[in-house]
Amino acid sequence: MDENTPPKDAAPVEPIDIPLIEWTCHPAKRLPWVTAVVSIFAVSAVVAVFYTTDSRLFAVLAMLIMWGSLAKFYFPTTYRLSESRITVKTMTQTLNKDWSQYRSCYPDKNGILLSPFAHPSRLENFRGLYLMFEGNRDAVTACIKGRLAQQSQVKEEQS
Repeated sequence: MDENTPPKDAAPVEPIDIPLIEWTCHPAKRLPWVTAVVSIFAVSAVVAVFYTTDSRLFAVLAMLIMWGSLAKFYFPTTYRLSESRITVKTMTQTLNKDWSQYRSCYPDKNGILLSPFAHPSRLENFRGLYLMFEGNRDAVTACIKGRLAQQSQVKEEQS
């Protein structure tokens, strides 16, 4: 057997996916006064549920619902844009999406929406992917627009 040939039972080796840009967004750390206000509101809501229902079960349920809905605010999210995919890593999951799924993008003051539609659609908020900025708006926007333009050129050449 040749020394460069992998054994037959070896797992397939994926090509190395070099990141174009990577950053972590943590809104609670960036906005401490908003974090304090949101925390006071969340605790107040749980206390109000407990006193209005007189039920520990409903108070715990309210706490879990509040925690779940605010997790993206309280815990960091890591974004990684590479040549082949976009990776979004949160505390509970890692989401990998191929660039081929997206055709356009729409930046705003807090982030950028990647849309699977070539033209604006009401469905893009449900089917798109929103990436939040962390003081890197220009770099992220340039990277995404460049990658989408490169992708559209490849599609035009193929057709």
